[in-house]
Amino acid sequence: MNQLDKIAIARGARYELARRDFFEYCHLMSPDFYRRDRQYLIDFADQLQSFAASDDNVLVINMPPRHGKSRTASLFVEWLLGNDSTVKVMTGSYNADLSTSFSKSVRNDIQQIKADENIPVFTDVFPGVTIKDGDAAMTRWSLANGFNNYLATSPSGTATGFGATIEIIDDLIKNNMEANNETVLEKQWSWFTDTMLSRLENGGKIIIIMTRWSSLDLAGRALSELPAIGYKLKHVNMKALQDDGTMLCDGVLTREDFDRRFKTLSPAIAAANYQQQPIDQEGRLYKEFKIYSDIPRDDSGHPLFNGIYSYTDTADEGSDWLASYAFGVYQHEAYILDVVYTQAPMEETEPAVANMFNDNQVNQALIESNNGGRGFAREVERILASQFSSNKTVIKWFHNSQNKNARIISNAPWVMEHIYFPINWRDRWPDLFDILNRYQRAGKNAHDDAPDALTGIAEMLTGKRQVPVRRKKHRTIF
Repeated sequence: MNQLDKIAIARGARYELARRDFFEYCHLMSPDFYRRDRQYLIDFADQLQSFAASDDNVLVINMPPRHGKSRTASLFVEWLLGNDSTVKVMTGSYNADLSTSFSKSVRNDIQQIKADENIPVFTDVFPGVTIKDGDAAMTRWSLANGFNNYLATSPSGTATGFGATIEIIDDLIKNNMEANNETVLEKQWSWFTDTMLSRLENGGKIIIIMTRWSSLDLAGRALSELPAIGYKLKHVNMKALQDDGTMLCDGVLTREDFDRRFKTLSPAIAAANYQQQPIDQEGRLYKEFKIYSDIPRDDSGHPLFNGIYSYTDTADEGSDWLASYAFGVYQHEAYILDVVYTQAPMEETEPAVANMFNDNQVNQALIESNNGGRGFAREVERILASQFSSNKTVIKWFHNSQNKNARIISNAPWVMEHIYFPINWRDRWPDLFDILNRYQRAGKNAHDDAPDALTGIAEMLTGKRQVPVRRKKHRTIF
């Protein structure tokens, strides 16, 4: 056997290995980047390949910027199509330009004509796999022996008439402004559920590859919500700086560069982008809440509260939430006893709040009268009298003209220090727990009703908001 034959056999063995092993394909096509000493890329490639062969439905991969997320995803699509011409791939990116760029990269690699014997191309590994003539548009194309094999789309694009066996969604969030905008994040989730999921064929798979931004970004919502409705999900989480102090890959990002970027970027953005810590967790207003396992009691087990009170922020608009807290006061500390937090209409919330007042024997209640709050207060008072024969609760309403956001932020330190929630409040009021623990100091919050009512409690206990008792003018409750 001569030297040329040996070279040809070795080359053929490399091509065969690349057909079988996805990382070997990456290494063959781009050996300078997909080096064998970059273990994280081997792990990344192995996770993608094992997921494709598993019975899992969803794979979420979080990685820092510039570590090869999109590049690897593009090569993975090539490798899948090379091995199986019946695969139908749909990719989703931030906008049409990015999705088109992703599509062109895959299509052009498949179409590449070999010009140098020493430089491998797609057809070396997958001979006979080509793009169908006349069906090679930039965003939608087919293989010569396939049908509708690829569609590139985005939240502003279309997916009409296309069914996918595998969907790859690559970095939907553009910047921290979007990461702080709950409306944008909700629209992205709606696009995912209404468009992408609806186009997934039976037994299809979803891969979400992105840098983490927010607990409400697509990765965060998928991790928290999809398993609850039956999806089998796997999560791969890669931090730039590992827990043991080493870097994910010094060849891509050194510790020196990492430290420099952390000093340049805001801490919240740096932690989100490089350490996969959602920006809303870093920039949230309430860092922690105090909890109690039992209310204050005397030696005989009787409650030590000097009164039971309530503060209610009624829903201003149809999309708003009503937030009403019942709380006991002991030594100028507030202990949350019960909560009504809902988007239900007034015909449901009025009796719900009245029931809470009656069940907790609320002494005094303050209700914001903005946009219908006065009528709400009167109806709650009527229900208490007619259904419970009770006038125990003194209800007062008032118009709040102060800047809501400024009030919430300025009172946040007092709220965290002096308001206590029951130890199981996450289970009792999950919507409330979620909104309070995500509320941002700086950013566009979708709803502020729960923090606003919590701020009202702080103002009541600190004397900023006086609540006169009927028949005894100018007397405050504390």
